[in-house]
Amino acid sequence: MNIFVVNSGSSSLKYQLFRWPNEQPLCSGLVERIGSAQAEITHRVFDVQAPGPPAAEQRSTLAVPDYEAGLREVVRLLTDGPGAVIGAPAEVDVVGHRVVHGGEFFTGPTLVNAGVKAKIKELFGLAPLHNPANYQGIEVAERLFPGTRQVAVFDTAFHQTLPEYAFRYALPTALYTEQRIRKYGFHGTSHQYVADQATAYLQNPDARLITIHLGNGCSMAAVRGGRSLDTSMGFSPLAGLVMGTRSGDLDPSVLLHLLGPLGYTAEQVGTLLNKESGMLGLAGANDLRDVGRALAAGDARAARALDIYAYRIRQYIGAYAAVLNGLDALVFTAGVGENDALVRARACQDLEFFGLELDAARNEARTPGLRDISRPSSRVRILVIPTNEELEIARQCATL
Repeated sequence: MNIFVVNSGSSSLKYQLFRWPNEQPLCSGLVERIGSAQAEITHRVFDVQAPGPPAAEQRSTLAVPDYEAGLREVVRLLTDGPGAVIGAPAEVDVVGHRVVHGGEFFTGPTLVNAGVKAKIKELFGLAPLHNPANYQGIEVAERLFPGTRQVAVFDTAFHQTLPEYAFRYALPTALYTEQRIRKYGFHGTSHQYVADQATAYLQNPDARLITIHLGNGCSMAAVRGGRSLDTSMGFSPLAGLVMGTRSGDLDPSVLLHLLGPLGYTAEQVGTLLNKESGMLGLAGANDLRDVGRALAAGDARAARALDIYAYRIRQYIGAYAAVLNGLDALVFTAGVGENDALVRARACQDLEFFGLELDAARNEARTPGLRDISRPSSRVRILVIPTNEELEIARQCATL
């Protein structure tokens, strides 16, 4: 079975093609700057018999005026030329789509039909930056892969196991029952993937895990026995940890102060909290690599920003250890979590009483795959697990 996984953003498209049940993709790629005359496309082909780096790679720059043009170019790469891996679009059996917000409607992978598309559109207001792009990806794929089954996999689905006392806000009941204002959580596909990997590594089906997804967007989840019990993002992806450009947790009165005495509009507040805050607001850079270089150069703003960033992670570790009534493993993933040894060290600082003992040499070492970076004596394992959302989407499509 050929499963084509599409992860569509507002101006980008990531994809992988799997010949299931082989979990090594036939190919993967990225289309960036959709809507530009100078869009960039990277297409990588793999040897499924020898997992590892790509066997071949193509890079090109061309005009990609819209999402459909981008996906058409991807289909051409899949079927024609030196990077071709299939003969025709009809050879694709399933197209799996990442959809960010599924509300309370979707708790697992879902075969797309007119009713499902209508529900995704209903949720545009809850994820205005993501769901419209995801919806467009489905519509374009339906045209380019006619007759092929389309499957939606929702970022929020993994967190639908949260108990009501964890997802409800202390607001008037009607705001939940009529307006569905509650905690939804995000990055669910990533949290589910690394939790499954950690559970298998620990050989403990009831493992108590704190999964920490650190990229430009950041979130944490308390997971026991493969079920999400709490997560740091909330009604939107704005809540929780300090992120690249997002503020994370904030006293709601700050919003009232911005909207009232300071004269901000609602749109200005949204821009401030989503695009101008976080590490960008604290340190002047949203990329942790740039913050690290500034820190090495003695920049006081960078030092203070990293203190705040790591402190917030430690706060959530403490809270989620209480939620789980103990802890078997801490799991770092995503771009920062997988690659930034300093962030991991600072996040684990002064947590020995929880049984966390980080091995400094293992933490600094860079090796592929799952890494255990804790000391042998550590009661809690500290793991680094590369996330693979496209593979998790393919798994869920296959299961469905």
